[in-house]
Amino acid sequence: MSDDSDVPDRPVDRESPVGEPVVRADPSVTGERADEAVGFDPDDPESVQLAADVVRSFAENTVGSEDHVYMLRGAAACAALVRGVGSYKAAAERAGGDVSVAFIRKWARVHDLPQAIRRHVARGTIAPTAAKHIARVAGDDRYALAWATLEHDLTVREIRRLASEVSDGRSVEAALDDRGLTFGRMDVTLPAAQYIELRRRASIENCDPDDLVAEAFDDFLDL
Repeated sequence: MSDDSDVPDRPVDRESPVGEPVVRADPSVTGERADEAVGFDPDDPESVQLAADVVRSFAENTVGSEDHVYMLRGAAACAALVRGVGSYKAAAERAGGDVSVAFIRKWARVHDLPQAIRRHVARGTIAPTAAKHIARVAGDDRYALAWATLEHDLTVREIRRLASEVSDGRSVEAALDDRGLTFGRMDVTLPAAQYIELRRRASIENCDPDDLVAEAFDDFLDL
């Protein structure tokens, strides 16, 4: 994948305002916990102080349970604190304690991931610690690593290594191929009538069903 999105209107970074709990406050994603969502306003001094307190607690693991929603909240606090005080260094100093610049930078990047990926983090299908490594790469490579994580049930260690290779210039496809994994493969279950017709047309046209599905998606998604 390249650093530039293949589809002009596909976001590769966060589009919502920094600190806004767009995903955490969505009950369709986080259920009853949506009511617990806390937003952070980098332009509000009191909210910035709240973010600093949350970042320190998050770093010291002294408040709440280390679940995916809690960690997204910590990531939001990191990003809002950086925006509010102007730099990673100033954010670490404001949070105090043992909070490091590296810690804040890593989690602020998670907050900067596009919403489609953050939703999987909130659902628990992509681990927050895995999201830290996905956030290290740019452009469509973020989606490529995230979706490969879902399809191949990659471990955090595997994602970390893949992200390092991609950051060094390797393509996601090539890195997965070296591990005997196919990028872009996913299982699809169709209603009986659609399945029968897909197989029939593929046979008549002497092509693979995958080609017809890809063609149909090109038309549907206007790629």
